[in-house]
Amino acid sequence: MYPLDLKEAHCPAQGDMDVLDATVSALLRAAAAERPDAPALLEIGMDGGPRRSWSYGALLSDAERLALALSTRFAPGERIVVWSPNSPEWLLVEYACALAGITLVTANPSYQAPELRYVLEKSGAAALFLVAEFRGNPMARIGAEAASGLPALREITDMEDEAALHASGPRAPGFHEARPEDEAQLQFTSGTTGFPKGARLHHRGLVTNARFYAGRAGVREGAAWSCFMPMFHTAGCGMTALGALQTFGRIVMFRAFDPNAILDRVEADRIELLGGVPTMIFAMLEAQAQRPRDVSSLRMIVSGGSMVAPELVRRAKAGFGCGVMTVYGQTETSPVVTQHWPEDSLEDVTSSVGQPLPQTAISIRRMEDNSVAAIDEQGEICIHGYCRMLGYDGDEAATAKTIDAEGWLHTGDLGAMDARGYVRVTGRVKEMIIRGGENLFPVEIENALLEHPAVAEVAVVGLPDEKWGEIVAAAIRFAPGPAVDVETLRAHCRARLSPQKTPSVWRVATGFPLTGSGKVKRFALRDEILAGKLAEL
Repeated sequence: MYPLDLKEAHCPAQGDMDVLDATVSALLRAAAAERPDAPALLEIGMDGGPRRSWSYGALLSDAERLALALSTRFAPGERIVVWSPNSPEWLLVEYACALAGITLVTANPSYQAPELRYVLEKSGAAALFLVAEFRGNPMARIGAEAASGLPALREITDMEDEAALHASGPRAPGFHEARPEDEAQLQFTSGTTGFPKGARLHHRGLVTNARFYAGRAGVREGAAWSCFMPMFHTAGCGMTALGALQTFGRIVMFRAFDPNAILDRVEADRIELLGGVPTMIFAMLEAQAQRPRDVSSLRMIVSGGSMVAPELVRRAKAGFGCGVMTVYGQTETSPVVTQHWPEDSLEDVTSSVGQPLPQTAISIRRMEDNSVAAIDEQGEICIHGYCRMLGYDGDEAATAKTIDAEGWLHTGDLGAMDARGYVRVTGRVKEMIIRGGENLFPVEIENALLEHPAVAEVAVVGLPDEKWGEIVAAAIRFAPGPAVDVETLRAHCRARLSPQKTPSVWRVATGFPLTGSGKVKRFALRDEILAGKLAEL
């Protein structure tokens, strides 16, 4: 750990590792040049068995072939949305976009048409890359519906159609040499409040952050990495894809999360690193208890996305016999800002989110005047360093609200820092709900419910939950008229939103606790629900 003795809640950037002034494409080419025959990628099918595999040389060759095809259809700086579950094609598109200077825009494969259209429209995407369906979600049909009438969108491509993926267009083929500071990805996140905003992430931030993450986790060169966190998330396309790339690691890629399949491959492929949100770790512990495997290859489990319960850390260490660490970050910071060290005590792992990564300054700021808080005083967690996003796409006001005049990025999270620079996350300024590591936005869910004629007013809050971290609760004031049951409202939500956004707790409200300006006091409403003051629907 860093031997710090801070006098206030400000941890300056530590210089034990350097910022990497490189791009995604440069790293891929360097890895292929140095280790062309090293195993780079293994695809695991839905049946849990191995399918295709790539060496680093083959991965570069296929990525370059795809990049040249894309360069004939899209100009450098244009954006394409990838809407697909994990697959080798997802990773190849990520690398090909970097080689061709195209911005990759990520989208959750569980999206429904309104959500996908929002991303397509806000990003100004020139193309949508998708698969026909995934787990019953008719993605081809939804994609066509979402894309209808968007003037910027020129192409909808099935990523699993080899001919369509590699089709030629009217432009001359060629690679584009991006700069480290250029936009590499556009990922939609909440910012601090409201609807998702597009965070513009640059090459330097993504590749350096993945390198620091791998270094702090103690990953060995050539190690096998699991990849079951979704590629649309920075944990998949950033930390895992780019971390493995810089350690000559082999990615064992799962199309979807299946705890038994993952544990089978840990045994078969000698996987050393598992990274997942707490709900995934719980599921794997249960699967291992029911049918034990040889998991002696595991060296580290990394979790995050929400506060990690102490009991989960203890169970994981005992059940898998390896180290456990947690990370804290957000999309706007590429994403990791704090992480434990392998040698950290159980107390530190269970009571904090670790120390800052290299070259990352963190301060706890008082909400009233933006001054630096005292040691162990609660305030807003703020970040300064290489990892900071370029800004929110097309939203200068939101960018200015998030990044202050001194360059500090305000996370919207509440926390405190001890004299050693270890950070505790104590709550959130923003109203975002984190369910199983995924960010959900109350306003989006409320707007969907308000489309039902029986709903006069609605407020959505997050409730604490041992398994998911938080679950979604909706308090509804109904309009006069026929009664509506939960199943009707649930079906209404599911037609408009992905499953994880559908409330699991439903309550009837006759009114809402309000601020002086008429806004719902969500914390007060949450307390009323927890106290049983609102009737069940």
